Amino acid sequence: MVNIIWVALTVIGIVFALFNGTIDQVNEAVFKGGKDAVTLSFGLISVLVFWLGLMKIAEKAGLLEKLSRMCKPVASKLFPEVPADHPAMGYIMSNTIANVFGLGNAATPLGIKAMEELKNLNGGKNSASRSMITFLAVNTSSITLIPTTVIAVRMTYHSASPTEIVAPTLIATIISGIGALFIDRYFYRRRKKRGG
Repeated sequence: MVNIIWVALTVIGIVFALFNGTIDQVNEAVFKGGKDAVTLSFGLISVLVFWLGLMKIAEKAGLLEKLSRMCKPVASKLFPEVPADHPAMGYIMSNTIANVFGLGNAATPLGIKAMEELKNLNGGKNSASRSMITFLAVNTSSITLIPTTVIAVRMTYHSASPTEIVAPTLIATIISGIGALFIDRYFYRRRKKRGG
C-alpha cells in the first residue's frame, strides 16, 4: 500500500510540474537529492561502522552479556510472559542495548527477530500479545545515551558542535520511555478490567 502511495505522489508531482512549467526544477531536485543522499549515506556509514565495531568488541569482551544480565530483572518485570531463558528475551535485550547506543539501523533486525520469537511464544497468532505491545512501546520510545545516527548527520552537514544533541536526546528519550510504559500499563490494566 505504501508503495502505491509513493508512486501516486511521484506521478502527481511530475504531472503537476509538466502543467505548471516547472519540470526543470523537478529534474534539478531529483539530481540534487540523489547527490545529497549519497553524501549523507557515506557520513552515516563511517559512524555506524565505528559504533558497530565497538559493539562487536563489547560483545567479544562479554560486556553486552553482562549488561544484559544486569538488565534482566527489569526486563522480566516488563515482559512477565517471556521466560528468562527464551530466545525472545535475548533479542529484546540486544535490541534495547543497540537502541541505547543509538544504533537504530543495527537494532532493527534484532527487533524483527524479537517480534518473531514473541509471535512464536504467542502460539503464532496474528493478534499482538501483551509482551509484543510492550516491546513495541519500549522499542519505539527507546532511551538513547548516544544518538549515533543524529551525530553522524550533524557531522555530515558540518555542525559546529555535533555532539551537543546528546543531553537533550537523553532527557527526551527518558521522558518518552517513561511515558510509553505508563500508557502501555494503563491500557493493559484497562483491558484486563473489561475482561479482554
